Amino acid sequence: MPTARARGRRDRFEDSEALRALLNRLHEAGRGAWRTDPEAAALMRHAAEKYAALAKKHGLDPWEAASAAFEAMRGAATRRADDPWAVVTKAVKVTCIGEERGNGLLCSVHQARRPRYSVFHDAERFSDRENPLTDYHPAFRFDPFADDEPDDEDAVPERAMNVTAAIADTIAFLTRVGWEPETARAAVEYIATRLAESVSRASAFEVLRRDRQARALLDLPGTSWTALLRVVLGAPDPALAHTNAGRGMLRRLLIGQPLRALLTDGNLVIAAGLAAPSFDAGSDGP
Repeated sequence: MPTARARGRRDRFEDSEALRALLNRLHEAGRGAWRTDPEAAALMRHAAEKYAALAKKHGLDPWEAASAAFEAMRGAATRRADDPWAVVTKAVKVTCIGEERGNGLLCSVHQARRPRYSVFHDAERFSDRENPLTDYHPAFRFDPFADDEPDDEDAVPERAMNVTAAIADTIAFLTRVGWEPETARAAVEYIATRLAESVSRASAFEVLRRDRQARALLDLPGTSWTALLRVVLGAPDPALAHTNAGRGMLRRLLIGQPLRALLTDGNLVIAAGLAAPSFDAGSDGP
């Protein structure tokens, strides 16, 4: 059990103002203070204990989280923040996610933090799965864009359309209604990747709706994320399955509707525009 002295030191470190005072003192003492000051060493031990559970959650060593905390504590923004611990915790969380994604994607943490790379799933070998390739590879699965019933005979067959072009048009549409281009691209490509791995749009919608890691990596509020899924994949309500609202942008583009037709759809433009993070109220949502 921790001694009374250790508990007292831990409680003092948890006080934001005490942490600020210590960080200011170490900063004013110069570069070597973090190596020689006994309080600095105790603070790092406390950080390793504080973030041990978070590190374990992401498959890391507690001292890797402490290292991230150390980098955050040296920043001027941390010393000036209303709550220094909140800044440190956020930095550690982002670093842990980046480390985990980097390990999974077999790339650097710097790359793993960028949306254009982080949206991909972890690298895996065929031998990692017990099921045969045909059970999970998208090439052996029926079209998740298709409805349960065929469209009119005059509709353009989906398989004849270019999926890549539909994704590009979806990104272009979102950019025109207020989405940042990089965010729009990362989000749509992530949705399309998960859709290809699902058995249907409805199941993809539900899995993506609960994908908190995707929201964190894309830095999207819950309301923006859910609204974007409705815009791109369509509303999951079976009663709307054969309406434009139920089909979603990707399917509408795949069955031959041009981008200009979608841009004249007032309901779609308003829904997508209000879903843009710059318009969102900032709620984390469900």
